[in-house]
Amino acid sequence: MIFGILSAVIQMAAGAVFGLLAGGPIGLLVGAVVGLLVGAVFGWAVTSAGVYAPDARGIVLFVVDHTWSLLNTVVGAIYLVVHLVFGHSLDRPTSAASGRVCVVQGVSPRYATTIGTVCAGSNSGIQRHEDVHIFQARLLGPLYIPLVLANYALFTIAPIWLLYHDHTNAPINRFTRYFEIGVYPHVWNEAIAYRIQGTPPR
Repeated sequence: MIFGILSAVIQMAAGAVFGLLAGGPIGLLVGAVVGLLVGAVFGWAVTSAGVYAPDARGIVLFVVDHTWSLLNTVVGAIYLVVHLVFGHSLDRPTSAASGRVCVVQGVSPRYATTIGTVCAGSNSGIQRHEDVHIFQARLLGPLYIPLVLANYALFTIAPIWLLYHDHTNAPINRFTRYFEIGVYPHVWNEAIAYRIQGTPPR
């Protein structure tokens, strides 16, 4: 329970600081309320599923996720709230002592998506791939999301990946495949994760 309470308090404080910087005293109040709401949901999930084990590893992961990687944790917490609003369920057995919050349903039946420490729609066959993204976020902290977004933007408007893409086995022959088979598996975070586990979509 202590991890969940601390998470909610830390996210409320982060919201308050961001709000203060963005909008003065009123921003502080709004940021604190939003941070508390999002943090309370995330804290509930952390406690309910026993996400962080009460050992040295669990403590280290919690500290990293709520300091250096706090931006990723907050964005992941917002992502979790959206899933729960749409009626998706927490996967407690998979989340327990894993250092990640797992949601049974994904954004799409075809893909698992991980943001921060929140992993939605995964299964045992691809969990290692998703865990790579959690590690990347913890390693790069506040740089992770901007670097991923920058790579998506770059590869969308300047598709240098076409130079080394496997055109024979994964042809780009319609608009949706440009993103699904082209941009997506070539951005740096996905390319690394696919090298560690999984075959890129074709």
